[in-house]
Amino acid sequence: MIHRLDRIQQRHRSLGFVIAVIYKYLDDQGGYLAALIAYYAFLSLFPLLLLLTTVTGVVLAGHPALQADVLNSALHQFPVIGDQLGHPKRLSGGMGGVIVGVIGALYGASGVGQASQNAMDTVWAIPRNNRPDPLRSRLRSFGLIVVLGAVLLATTAITAVVAHANRFGVAATVGAAILTIAIDTGVFAIGFRVGTARELTFRQVLPGAALMALIWQILQNFGSVYVAHVVKSASNTNSVFAVVLGLLGFLYISAIAVVLCAEINVVADAKLHPRALLTPFTDNVTLTGADRRTYSGQAKAQRAKGFEDIDVDFHQPGHKVDDEPS
Repeated sequence: MIHRLDRIQQRHRSLGFVIAVIYKYLDDQGGYLAALIAYYAFLSLFPLLLLLTTVTGVVLAGHPALQADVLNSALHQFPVIGDQLGHPKRLSGGMGGVIVGVIGALYGASGVGQASQNAMDTVWAIPRNNRPDPLRSRLRSFGLIVVLGAVLLATTAITAVVAHANRFGVAATVGAAILTIAIDTGVFAIGFRVGTARELTFRQVLPGAALMALIWQILQNFGSVYVAHVVKSASNTNSVFAVVLGLLGFLYISAIAVVLCAEINVVADAKLHPRALLTPFTDNVTLTGADRRTYSGQAKAQRAKGFEDIDVDFHQPGHKVDDEPS
C-alpha cells in the first residue's frame, strides 16, 4: 500500500510538489526558523506602536480625526491587537516614548531582518561562506526594515482606500482588494530577494510572493474574527492574555507562511520534486533525484570557507539508484 501511494504521488505533479514543499520545510526545520522571526517581530511591534502613536501625536496635533485614521489603518494590519491600542492616549510616551520606541524598534526590527535572512539562506541552501558577514548582514537587515516599512505604508494607504471604496459598491471593493494583493505581492517579492544572499529574479520568487500576499489578507480577516469573538467577549484580565497570545499566534502563523512560501519558490526553481514518500521516516527507502539534490544542498550549505570541499555520495545497498547522485 505504501509503495502504491508513493508511486501515485510521484506520478501526479501537483501532489508530488505539495509533498516536496512540506518535506523541504521539515528538512530545513522551518518551524524553528519561523519561531525566531515571530519572536523578534513580537519584540519590535510594541516599540513601533509606541513610536507611531507618539510621532502622530506630535505631527498631527490638533487633528484627532486624522490621527485616529492613521493609527486605525496601521493597526488594521495586526487586527489581533484589538481596540484597546487603537486610541492614541492609551499608548504614548512623549520624548521618552520616542527614545524607547526607536531603540526597541531598531533592535527588534534588526532581529527580524537577521532571522529572515537566516531563514531565506537556509531555505535556498546558501553556503555559509557565501552569506553576508555580521556587518553586511546588519546593513541588509536595515534594507529589509525598509521593505517592511513599505508594506505597512502601502497597506495602510490601501486600507483607507478600501474603507472609502465600500461606499461605491461591490465592484470598487473587489478592485481595491485586488490592488492590495498586487501591491503586497510586489513588496513580498522584494523582501524575498533582499533577504537572500543570492541573486534571484522576480520570476523565481513570484509564486511564493503572490501566495503570501493572499495568505496575508486571509490572516488579517481571521484576526478580525478572533478579536470580535474572543477578545471582546473576555474580561479585562483575560483580554490581555487573549491579545498577547493571539498576537504571538498571529505572528508565528505569518512567519510559517513566509517560510513555506519561500520553500515553494525553492522547490519550483530547483525542481526538488517529487520526493520519496518515506524519506523523512526511514533509511529503508529508494531516494529520488530530488531527494539527493535536497540532501546534497543541505550538506554543501555547511561549507564555512571557500577553499573547503564537500562531496556528497549516496550508497544504498539493495536499492536501485534512479539517476546519478549530486
